[in-house]
Amino acid sequence: MAEVVRHKFKLKKEDTVQVMKGKDKGKRGRILSILRDKDRVVVEGLNIVKKARKRRNQQDRGGIIEIEAAIHSSNVQIVCKKCGPTRIGIKVDGDKKTRICRKCGEAL
Repeated sequence: MAEVVRHKFKLKKEDTVQVMKGKDKGKRGRILSILRDKDRVVVEGLNIVKKARKRRNQQDRGGIIEIEAAIHSSNVQIVCKKCGPTRIGIKVDGDKKTRICRKCGEAL
């Protein structure tokens, strides 16, 4: 049986990220959800795909809708307020960990 490899995510929900590869390259958005088992993130307003949805009840509308699809976590970078897209570092103060920008050292 194939074993699922889970990577440690430094990204968190509500982080602002920029897409580095793919059809939405250069665009920014907030992370809506993280799919840890697939190494993917869903970013608000990016990687929009059309999906056919079945009508469930009288109020619900069926048809073709546009939703955000997941994008691989390696294709996005967190955005620092000072220096833009950057990698994340970890600073340890005693038993407290904080995420820092690798370029300027500011807390994220």
